Amino acid sequence: MTYTTIESRSRERSPHASARAWALAAAPALALLAAGAARAQDAAAAAAPVVDKGDVAWMLTSTLLVLLMTVPGLALFYGGLVRSKNVLSVLMQVLAVFSLIVLLWVSYGYSLAFAGGNAWIGSLDKLFLKGVNKDTLAATFSAGVSLPEYVFVAFQSTFAGITGALIVGAFAERIKFSAVLLFAALWFTFAYLPIAHMVWYGPDGFLFAKGAIDFAGGTVVHINAGVAGLVGAYFVGKRIGYGREAIKPHNVAYTMIGASLLWVGWFGFNAGSNLEATAGAALAFLNTLLATAAAALAWSLVEAVIKGKPSMLGGASGVVAGLVAVTPACGTVGPFGAIAIGAIAGAACVWGVHGLKRLLRADDALDVFGVHGLGGIIGALLTGVFSSPAMGGFGLGAGNDSILEQVGVQALSVGITVVWSGLVSVLAFVVVKAVVGLRVAEEAEREGLDITSHGESAYES
Repeated sequence: MTYTTIESRSRERSPHASARAWALAAAPALALLAAGAARAQDAAAAAAPVVDKGDVAWMLTSTLLVLLMTVPGLALFYGGLVRSKNVLSVLMQVLAVFSLIVLLWVSYGYSLAFAGGNAWIGSLDKLFLKGVNKDTLAATFSAGVSLPEYVFVAFQSTFAGITGALIVGAFAERIKFSAVLLFAALWFTFAYLPIAHMVWYGPDGFLFAKGAIDFAGGTVVHINAGVAGLVGAYFVGKRIGYGREAIKPHNVAYTMIGASLLWVGWFGFNAGSNLEATAGAALAFLNTLLATAAAALAWSLVEAVIKGKPSMLGGASGVVAGLVAVTPACGTVGPFGAIAIGAIAGAACVWGVHGLKRLLRADDALDVFGVHGLGGIIGALLTGVFSSPAMGGFGLGAGNDSILEQVGVQALSVGITVVWSGLVSVLAFVVVKAVVGLRVAEEAEREGLDITSHGESAYES
């Protein structure tokens, strides 16, 4: 039967029969077209990045927690450790350095850390946040899941800010305020940004490509800052009376409060580095809790054995040592691996602030290298051990098939950070010394930096 016959008979039955017959004849083709369109829509939907409100809420909260770590956490921790005549100077240095670096971060730091470039440093494509707006997205660790780029910019700015603030503890009580700010700007630009890019800029970063594991900043933050602090302690020199008279913390209660705020805020630091509110964040959260508890007890036990009594200052320092050591490992080790890392770091850092400090002959006033530098090195290396599934972990870095191979990559990461941060710090302090000078006058140091640098006193006499 031909199409003409069908059409003529249809016309005899109804004026609309022709249209119905064409529709029936074309139905299979139309069905195929509709199915193809549906598949295309499904593919487009699958390819479109998903932004989860829960992830956004968690990351904004984590950003606030890292701010809590710094101001007031770190500020109070350091403030209690210095003498009463210098407490405001340290609080001011932490506040000012953090604020300065946050502004530098959005001006050019974010671009140099996370915008293109090569294996060592990013580009200036996002200078002054060019091209970043409410619609741009930043990737997470899950394919197809993203965050608003503004959230990622804010979160990472707090990491950069606290890293610079950590350094000031090494040369507290005798450095010029202007020198602190100038050094912070130079060091952030030439030390922090390259290391952050190498470690965290996905497969294009040199150390990331090697399979180095640094979940939340063992190398980028703690080793980096610890080395800079040690170099600064050498350049600025020892405090007047150091080694000849007692220089004691003026308020251990402040230090305890500061350590407690650091512990609370560190959950944003570590669990927030998962970038999503998933089981990965829960693992980092639990590991941060356990490693810190183990370190606090380990430090106190060692102190009780050596000195006969565990001190509150030692317990608070153990908290920080545990937090530092678990930072690179928190997302890849199991809970008992985290406990081991914390306990080892807590015990080792007791030696770091006593024996190692004497060997180095540096007046690292608030033990930045003894806790952050040494604790960061221990944590980075042990990450290579306890991330192995054989040790209860959740996988080694890409391309690394054995614990030995992973530890080798971790050691490479530590070595590059130590050398680069050390070199940049030396050059930065040379520049600062030539431009504004490093140290306050002897009379100003004896009177205290609160009055001589800031014109105010923490305590009324």
